[in-house]
Amino acid sequence: MTAKNADSPKSDSAERRSNFLSSMIQTHLDEGRHQTVVTRFPPEPNGYLHIGHAKSICLNFGLAEQFGGRCHLRFDDTNPVAEDVEYVESIQNDVRWLGFDWGEHLYFASDYFEQMYAWAQDLIRAGKAYVDSQTIDEIREGRGSLTEAGSASRYRDRSVDENLDLFGRMRAGEFEDGTHVLRAKIDMSNPNMLMRDPLLYRIRHAHHHRTGDTWCIYPMYDYAHCLEDAIEHVTHSICTLEFENNRELYDWLMENVDVPARPRQYEFARLALNYTMMSKRKLRKLVEQDTVTGWDDPRMPTIAGLRRRGYPASAIRSFCDLIGVSKANSRVDFAKLEYAVRTDLNLEVPRVMAIVDPLKVVITNYPADSDDLGQVEQIDASLYPHDVPKEGSRAVPFAREIYIERDDFMRNPPSKYRRMAPGREIRLRYAYFVTCQSVVEDADGKVIEVHCTYDPATRGGAAPDGRKVKGTIHWVAAPTAVAAEFRLYDQLFAVEVPGGDDFERQLNPASLTVLNGVVEPSIANDAVGTRYQFERTGYFISDTTDSKPGALVFNRIVALRDSWGKQADPKAEAKQSPEVAAPSAPPKGPDTRPKKLSKTEIRTRIRAQDPDLASRYARYQDELGLEEGDADLLSGSTDLADFFDAARTAYDAIEAVTRWVVNEVMRVTDDGDVSALPFGGAAVARVAELVDEGRLSATAGKEVITILAEEGGDPDAIVEARGLEQVSDEAALSQAVDAVLAANAGQVARFRDGNPQLLGFFIGKVMKSTGGKADPKLTRTLLQARLNG
Repeated sequence: MTAKNADSPKSDSAERRSNFLSSMIQTHLDEGRHQTVVTRFPPEPNGYLHIGHAKSICLNFGLAEQFGGRCHLRFDDTNPVAEDVEYVESIQNDVRWLGFDWGEHLYFASDYFEQMYAWAQDLIRAGKAYVDSQTIDEIREGRGSLTEAGSASRYRDRSVDENLDLFGRMRAGEFEDGTHVLRAKIDMSNPNMLMRDPLLYRIRHAHHHRTGDTWCIYPMYDYAHCLEDAIEHVTHSICTLEFENNRELYDWLMENVDVPARPRQYEFARLALNYTMMSKRKLRKLVEQDTVTGWDDPRMPTIAGLRRRGYPASAIRSFCDLIGVSKANSRVDFAKLEYAVRTDLNLEVPRVMAIVDPLKVVITNYPADSDDLGQVEQIDASLYPHDVPKEGSRAVPFAREIYIERDDFMRNPPSKYRRMAPGREIRLRYAYFVTCQSVVEDADGKVIEVHCTYDPATRGGAAPDGRKVKGTIHWVAAPTAVAAEFRLYDQLFAVEVPGGDDFERQLNPASLTVLNGVVEPSIANDAVGTRYQFERTGYFISDTTDSKPGALVFNRIVALRDSWGKQADPKAEAKQSPEVAAPSAPPKGPDTRPKKLSKTEIRTRIRAQDPDLASRYARYQDELGLEEGDADLLSGSTDLADFFDAARTAYDAIEAVTRWVVNEVMRVTDDGDVSALPFGGAAVARVAELVDEGRLSATAGKEVITILAEEGGDPDAIVEARGLEQVSDEAALSQAVDAVLAANAGQVARFRDGNPQLLGFFIGKVMKSTGGKADPKLTRTLLQARLNG
């Protein structure tokens, strides 16, 4: 983000964003307390930034943008033992990647070392600081406890001249580490233990990455960061709640040092994400011990790791908006981050086919060589579903031999199984209906090949006689398949709240699974870092470090919502081949505890007692073509089924309506209970229709759903009242595009120098400048014309 001029108007998106900090800042501006808002993001360069820092980055830069101010990037480089220029560079890269720019306001605590030293001397002269020669253990013991006052150091009453002399000799390098410290002289009985003569300086004979060996004493963080804020005229020093007790020391220093400005500290709740650890010290240990492959290991919660895994910067920003800002600590479900990633990628990435665990299928009646079809025929396949505002298709080869996912075949399936099985006819995506006739096994009884027949009349996936099939699976033609490595990532930790001294024992042994499979040839030569949705498998990115033509490597960004796995019968799975049979367990007595039913099991029982819901469940799949998981959810109650039927009756775009009901209506309800909603299915259908028509962006559509859930009303009236209608006028949108390009000349140059991924950055900027109302398809077209012109 480039800082705006103080008199520049706020964007609509900024005006709508509100939290206790933004409300407070608005009050301060209204009262005339500040003319310009100045915030700062102050990382210590002792490791790579993680997802928790992303929240702080988005908050500090976002507040500055919202109020037309500026945000400084300042490195608190006061501990040379743990800091390195590598971390400085990585932090700058991460902040830029997230979409923010500090402009000329890049600062370092080390820029102010001389001034801080002078202010420390002033404190000594005023009798408010002294050199303590106790050991660290003695100082710690003398601080007392929460119920007992501390005891004064025997050096506390040294004279001003002696303190100045010792402090000067500390700076001159006469003393070893740990022999002396400088302490503030405050109150050893203060109930806030941080105020019991806190340390201000310590001796560190260590090389500093910027100042070299010029200094051998370094200020403590609590002393330095408030003075840095004052020097930079920061108006709102925003930090996390663990620094709440430090505010008293912050204010004491502001009162007792002759600073040029008096900033104030305000606290917010830090991000706590389950199954995630955000201690840089412990993360660094994982790196140093080679437990992970580096700071950018895709399992790491670092911004670098998330970037390499394939998380878009826009999704991380959306996640930070989604979780909001509060004063109370709470733990966020990792699923919310994955939801933000899926939502972002759904509208951006092309759909292609890949097989991560291949099983060969031979279509025995397909011509091996024919003048009509040839040994390999080309089938046109769309890159995007109809509800994504993008166009494009690719030719997908089809042949007599193909690969399917091993999980898409089962020899002895349960009754609800909808994929390939002996004697069952299914659809190959974009291609033909096929029927399994037989299997080939190896010596151990494992299925290594499936033989099928196909119906030539079903090319394109539909039968002339109108017959329906129960399932559709994806595939890749064997003769043109391109080999690839797939890295399937899971949580790095196996416990919900990792930490403690034994945190390494809490690692998830299944955090990475590597499989060798194939992809369709259309993506064989795409640039590294390209993202895709591998149909029915998940969102993937070609690894920016290891992938190259001829040796493709794909990282799974996030899995798709699983519509079958949660319902599969483990016993039935075990029957299909010996290699998947579970080891027998020792005999146990009968378990008399009542079994807790899953939501799927509850819905199944409800349908077993309600023929109407059972009929809808079948009809949703057979007639409407819904995935089994969606059909299961939507037929789980009469209220929800009626709601969905009303929506699809009002707007007959089944796929779009299903998506909006399953994703967005479920988001604003309690376990899918639509009975209490102040709107009906027709309202959701209208939102879906407005999005499909291009009058409403998907983001704005979600906002309309949220407003409907809170207030009810008419979608069209809400769109008009809130000014949410999508900007599709080329002239108006051209002005916004030109303004964004003019304000980001550096990024334009980088794009033209060979960084095409910046297109997403520009689209995001245009969307932000228009309050999220720009037509994304037209925006992309206009940007591409100007950037490539």
